[in-house]
Amino acid sequence: MNCPTIDKLSQYVDNLLTEQELVELSTHLKGCNDCKHMVEELYKEQKFLIETLQTPALPDDFASTILAQLEPYEKQTKKPAWKRRMLFAAGVVLAVGLSTTLNPSFAKWVGGLFATDQVDEGLKMASNAGMAERVNREVTDQGLTLKVEDVVADSSRVALSYQIVNKKGKIQDSYIELADSNNEIFASDQNGKRLEGVGIGWQDGSEYGLIEFSLRDQEDLEEVNVKFDLVELNGVQGHWELEVPVDLKERNKFTTTLSLNGAATSMNGVNINMKEVRFAPSSSELLYETSFAKEEQAKIEEEIRDLKVRFGEENVNYFTNFGTAIQYHIENEEKKAVYHHNSFFEGKGHPSDSGIIQGSGADMGQIGQVAWNESFIPQKEDGKLTFVLDGVVKTVPSDFSIKFKPKELKRNPVSFEYEGNFITIKGAEKKLKLSLRKSLNPVDIENIFTIEMEGGKEAGSSDFGDWVIVDNHGKAFLAYHSGSILDEKDKNGRYKTTLDLRAYDVDEVPEELTLHLLSVTRYEKAGEKWEVPLYK
Repeated sequence: MNCPTIDKLSQYVDNLLTEQELVELSTHLKGCNDCKHMVEELYKEQKFLIETLQTPALPDDFASTILAQLEPYEKQTKKPAWKRRMLFAAGVVLAVGLSTTLNPSFAKWVGGLFATDQVDEGLKMASNAGMAERVNREVTDQGLTLKVEDVVADSSRVALSYQIVNKKGKIQDSYIELADSNNEIFASDQNGKRLEGVGIGWQDGSEYGLIEFSLRDQEDLEEVNVKFDLVELNGVQGHWELEVPVDLKERNKFTTTLSLNGAATSMNGVNINMKEVRFAPSSSELLYETSFAKEEQAKIEEEIRDLKVRFGEENVNYFTNFGTAIQYHIENEEKKAVYHHNSFFEGKGHPSDSGIIQGSGADMGQIGQVAWNESFIPQKEDGKLTFVLDGVVKTVPSDFSIKFKPKELKRNPVSFEYEGNFITIKGAEKKLKLSLRKSLNPVDIENIFTIEMEGGKEAGSSDFGDWVIVDNHGKAFLAYHSGSILDEKDKNGRYKTTLDLRAYDVDEVPEELTLHLLSVTRYEKAGEKWEVPLYK
């Protein structure tokens, strides 16, 4: 699947997805660090809201009393400094900030937004290669004009620069709210079928905004039609409807595809099958598949069956997804690494990418079998690139468990070590969760059983997956997990870590309980160097 929208990730955090949606998204999170990090940020935001709103006790008339005291107010919209929101891919590397404010007359003189350092190198290169077109399409309502100035497009993505101008000709803030409004910006192909995902970028004080659509995984695209259907701009209600057709037939000729002839290897129980690499003016794509080796597959399936017997099929299937991925870098002719994927860098507590724009993985039906598509910014100069495998990533069943008594944790916290994770269980109790909603009763109150852990994580160590809680009567409960891995180290030189587990159907705090780790993600280094030339 492609990366989900921020709305979908938010629904995941708030436990509002259907079972099928939850399974699909959980599978995606196993192989997408960008979405995983965005989920962590959403959990932090949720935790902040809880801590901010929480009080020792709320009277029954709390909501009505507060609402009665509220006075009407004029909505104020405040945006952060530069942000780019990928509504199909959370926090991807493509979110490179606009670093300066562009004078519109200067931008027009030198060729618009895409001729500046405010866009990524791939878009600049595509613009210089003749992929940019000045369209100057606009629509006006309520004294505000939405103007799309330039389009850069090739077979891999479509990007548009736009401005918002008032009736006096003054450039306005370029921010357009999409996630929590009735505004829509979408693209469709030549047959009218909608394409997934839109990315939007803006900066406080900047005079340009940026809209992007990824065309990865799209076949036989000849035309893309981008449509703006907006009902609010800068707090003003109105209707701004605008279409921008983009012809790709000629642009597609600038993309070259190189088959990798099924270059394949098997390492540490993971099969890697290289498919092809595509070179477009604004980005390049690497396509490959990963899967469990036959013996590893049989072992994992047996372990999964055992987990289902012990903890129930629903608990195991609801969250837990087992999969494969790889770590790699791409070198130029001088043997210098120009791209990294899932790599551990010094000073980083979790694997990250360098030079990668975005990536996605599609499940292929069998456990652990995934088709990957990763795109990266082209090099300024043509040259021979080589793929180098650094390691494999496996999410597999775990047999780890730990038993403790919740009421004794305050006096005697329980600590454990598991595959490079040094964790202390600090507390396990029912906690009040407050959330706001649009209804006659705007404050929703829940009591949630929460287990709080913190500790340190060694570089390159395993990541915890999904957990199940079993009480002293043998009843198993789903555990929703959230947490963070900081780049800051503790006194032992380990990266600081937090982990919270939440169970929504625990009526009373158990006298004793056992935490069972259902899955774990392991990073295993390549035993020998394996290279694949990305050139003829």
